[in-house]
Amino acid sequence: MSFQAYLDALETKTGKTPRELLTVAAERGFCSSAVKAGAVIEWLKDDYGVGRGQAMALVHVIRNGPKISSKHVGTTGTHRGERRLDGRATKPGV
Repeated sequence: MSFQAYLDALETKTGKTPRELLTVAAERGFCSSAVKAGAVIEWLKDDYGVGRGQAMALVHVIRNGPKISSKHVGTTGTHRGERRLDGRATKPGV
């Protein structure tokens, strides 16, 4: 599963785009590079029934922003570029 697929699944599960979830995370004090993953995982599980993989995708975005290190991505395929945070509706070609 691509990183973007985790973010898309998070939107499906919660009904909120990743950007909307970042806003809620900030309101809860979770938006910093030092955020504890366990706190975010617990919040998403308790409030939305989200699994660990999807929650960890949001933790990554909270800590690092929407870009993925070039160490982990190529220039083609599903693991490239910046992640879409404004939801599936912003997916090119949809």
